[in-house]
Amino acid sequence: MLRLSKLTDYAVVALVRLAQQDEMMTSPSLSHATGIPEPTVAKVLKILAADELVISLRGARGGYRLARPLHEISVARVITAVDGPISLTACVDGGECDARTLCGLCGQWDAVNDAIRGALSSITLADMQTRGQAARGPGAGCAAHDISAAGPAVAV
Repeated sequence: MLRLSKLTDYAVVALVRLAQQDEMMTSPSLSHATGIPEPTVAKVLKILAADELVISLRGARGGYRLARPLHEISVARVITAVDGPISLTACVDGGECDARTLCGLCGQWDAVNDAIRGALSSITLADMQTRGQAARGPGAGCAAHDISAAGPAVAV
């Protein structure tokens, strides 16, 4: 089963929520707005800042804001920032494989991996935001991210 990590899911939620704000947001305020635990929000924001997806500002008027608009951030970029390179198997893109001499499929997963990477690169967070709002209606929340009611969200 292919499944994104919870941190990647939370990163997408945080980035989309930051885009809805005109001003800086603190980690606690973003936690409150998304329902994601504050320590997790802080961890995600640190990762996103290191990959230059968000800008952080320290001090009394500090917080976080997007470094670029949502239409310039692909799902693949977020996955790579949080989890590292998109790679279905160990041997993708010439990686090491313990069964290289036995399996006979060396390099064959590259086409599958490239297709998935291409699909994820073609979807922006603006696309995700637009599709999510259309599916739920304006102002509706996502039950998967209401951790107070149903436990932590599971990334899909």
